[in-house]
Amino acid sequence: MKICRGCGAVLQNENKQLPGYTPKEDSEYCQRCFRLIHYDDLTVSMKTGIDPDQVLSRIAETEGLILWVTDLFDFEAGMIPGLNRKLAGRDIIMAAAKRDILPETLNEEKIARFVFSRLKEMGIRIKGLVTVSALQGTGLDEIREAVRMNAKGRPVIVMGRANSGKSTLLNNLAGKNILTASRYPGTTLDFNTLVIDGQEYIDTPGIEIEKSLLMAVKESDLKEIIPSSELKPAVYQVNKDQSFAVGGLVRIDLAGCDHASCVFYMSDRLRIHRSKTEGADQLWQKHYGEMLKPVPVKKAFRTFTVRKDMDKMDIAVDGLGWACVSGQMRSITVRVPEGVNVTFRKAML
Repeated sequence: MKICRGCGAVLQNENKQLPGYTPKEDSEYCQRCFRLIHYDDLTVSMKTGIDPDQVLSRIAETEGLILWVTDLFDFEAGMIPGLNRKLAGRDIIMAAAKRDILPETLNEEKIARFVFSRLKEMGIRIKGLVTVSALQGTGLDEIREAVRMNAKGRPVIVMGRANSGKSTLLNNLAGKNILTASRYPGTTLDFNTLVIDGQEYIDTPGIEIEKSLLMAVKESDLKEIIPSSELKPAVYQVNKDQSFAVGGLVRIDLAGCDHASCVFYMSDRLRIHRSKTEGADQLWQKHYGEMLKPVPVKKAFRTFTVRKDMDKMDIAVDGLGWACVSGQMRSITVRVPEGVNVTFRKAML
């Protein structure tokens, strides 16, 4: 049995619709990985269909050090409730990836304070934290040292939510592109073992991000939504009642504002449209799908309304980024596609 080096699927040349298909019997990569690597062409979507409970159960049954990769930009989506219960007694090192996406004003101390604060609130314990930047190549030596100190001859099981950057991290540790890495959820399809500098690593399928906005849109729109360079904050001063539409994906209404501000930390490819709240419904209905785009696949939305109960508050939307509100305001109303998670948290920045 031969597996694809890129995604871990068993290679086969009988059914084009099944994972692992390749027309060449001597190929090291399946056709899907080959197209992703060379043309960024997603021939088969696998963003759903990989059972997250089965992945976690198999990880729990595999002896080794856990290297949990999270995406700092999309931190809330990367959380796994009940992680310590599901992986009882395991040594867990967190690799907080995509450090290069965050503004430089957010230093390492602030990142660590934010991460450990959020983990404590969720009842998750880890043995260590390393921040990693793929573009800048930082954090790799710290990962190697953490592995050397904690693996103790065991394999390193690399796990995390889909799109967290697991395969990219392993490619960077190896110094070459072995595994298939892409913006599309569900790139890694099965457990895939490789040896780097004498240490065995096991890449695992991304645990489904079922509550992420990335699952609610067409995959062709992901390039606009997922940032590829350092975030450039979009700052708005707000007074009275103001509404913001992020494309046709999310709407944020801020009520009773007085000398307040709203700062967006999202992909600069997304257009943010500002209006008075009293005209926001009309703007949405008239321009949805035209000026207000991209839009989710399904038109069903749900609404969250909260009071601003801290000086600076982040409105984090899984898969999209976050907006930070500060100053005086009475309430915050957020409209997102049905099923998408919104977290109201103490400001990261």
